[in-house]
Amino acid sequence: MRKIALFGFIFLALTACSKGKKENNVLSITLDWTPNTNHTGLYVAQELGYFDDEGLEVQILQPGQGVTDQIVATGKSEFGISYQENVIRARSEGIPLVSIAAVIQHNTSGFASLEEAGIISPKDFEGKRYGSWDSPSEMAILENVMSNSDADISKVEVVSGVYDFFSTIGKDADFEWIYYGWDGVVAKQKGIELNYIPLKNLNPVFDYYTPVIISSDSYLKNNPELTQKFMAAVKKGYEYCIKEPQKSADILLKHVPELNPDQVKLSMDYLAHEYQSDAEYWGLQSSEVWYGFANWMSDESLIPKSIEIDKAFTNQYLMP
Repeated sequence: MRKIALFGFIFLALTACSKGKKENNVLSITLDWTPNTNHTGLYVAQELGYFDDEGLEVQILQPGQGVTDQIVATGKSEFGISYQENVIRARSEGIPLVSIAAVIQHNTSGFASLEEAGIISPKDFEGKRYGSWDSPSEMAILENVMSNSDADISKVEVVSGVYDFFSTIGKDADFEWIYYGWDGVVAKQKGIELNYIPLKNLNPVFDYYTPVIISSDSYLKNNPELTQKFMAAVKKGYEYCIKEPQKSADILLKHVPELNPDQVKLSMDYLAHEYQSDAEYWGLQSSEVWYGFANWMSDESLIPKSIEIDKAFTNQYLMP
């Protein structure tokens, strides 16, 4: 969940300039952020030749100064890593993004604090400092979980622009929103005692997909076979991660050597159980999850209008 640019006018201007510049079998996927273990399956597919087996040349790109949703919507990249929230927001603004796979089956994020802060429920958020990462729906979610616990969000001091958990928790903020598979596992390794409250345990509607793999309506319509081949390789990459988390960690570190090896290995051990979790197969998306979170966003006026949810996601490129 990151800041989302409003780029509808850019979409119209750039789409026409983005076509016909690459060979059909040369594709790209743009990450949502710097490389991390959410992306390991992509690097595995590249390293182990799964893309080659499908006759594809795939570039794994970072968004740079752009927003991945914008990059994909304008055809600058065929695929991208985004979030269910972003897809819903984009479609409500007339930007035809589509989620084609859930990278992780359940929401693995939640609120974390040092054990000494004594925060064990949203009621305890009152009188505390919250380190915000400035997501568009962040405060609405925080208000929801607090009101469900008879707590008053006006009693929380919001500290904006907090991104690095370990340098800020207990100093600039008392509690923050983290992804357990990245920061949580490292805290455990360092012997830092945390109180961690999973978001999905506070309200079932917040067990949404984060992250997802996206493309655009137009690309999927015009390139169904290439999309099928791409996703076959990606799926195989994540299935390898599930079976061989430590070997997958080594592959990610080979491609992104600046990452902390201990953090990557711990994260992969955790995510190996989370990528597919209880789903029938990796990447599967549930209409119940999509309807639930989209309706909540609409009810909270977080999107300008309701969307056709069945057009926002598809499982057709993942069928076993």
